[in-house]
Amino acid sequence: MPARQGLRPLKAWRYVGVYGPELMLCVATVRIGPARQSFWALWDREAGRLHEHTALGRGDVSLEPGGARVAGAKVRIELRLDENQGIETISPTGASYAWTRKQGGVAARGTVEIDGVARRIDSRAVIDDSAGYHERHTRWRWSAGVGRADDGRALAWNLVDGVHDSPLASERTIWIEGRPREVGPCWFDPDLSGVDALRFTAEAARERSDNLLLVRSRYRQPFGTFSGELPGGVRVAEGYGVMEEHDAWW
Repeated sequence: MPARQGLRPLKAWRYVGVYGPELMLCVATVRIGPARQSFWALWDREAGRLHEHTALGRGDVSLEPGGARVAGAKVRIELRLDENQGIETISPTGASYAWTRKQGGVAARGTVEIDGVARRIDSRAVIDDSAGYHERHTRWRWSAGVGRADDGRALAWNLVDGVHDSPLASERTIWIEGRPREVGPCWFDPDLSGVDALRFTAEAARERSDNLLLVRSRYRQPFGTFSGELPGGVRVAEGYGVMEEHDAWW
């Protein structure tokens, strides 16, 4: 996609979220026009500690198809991702457009090293690749997670309000045993305590507020657990993932 469409710069990001009962983490790279940013966060549920870092440029993050790496001073992450074609959506945004591809329930295996102590990770991920010429002011709420249904089936989900959220041909997707299906519009609680009948218990949050004059952003993404029912009536026996709210002038 061209770096600019008219006066609108290209905004693009790749986000890998890996969620499980012992560790939850995210690794991402972001582009807004010529500016670059990277970030990662690791929620160690056993130790009750949140590790995170944000940097201009590439920083200590490396993302590529099939892999994610973090080479931090105290945290190192090495992941292999069994990626697939995912689901793709193109939506209008003002007089322009935006694109996204979401993958849910992707196998994520590798190691996480915290303060020199290595731990194996064998979990599942949600991957978000997005690019577009979004409107100057863009707001959204989002939820991504993995888990199991009451009957033991593997679940993953991607729910959103604010971007790619038309009644049909949206990015809202639930994966059951790896098979995607779109669900209808959903309602997020303003305090991020749930979406429709899916309840969320926050444990730790990555939060950031930036004011760089032309670019302003307020972001909150708590890690936690889910219970209740996904849109479409699928009951969740166990669920791990994130809720998110983002308000950006870009």
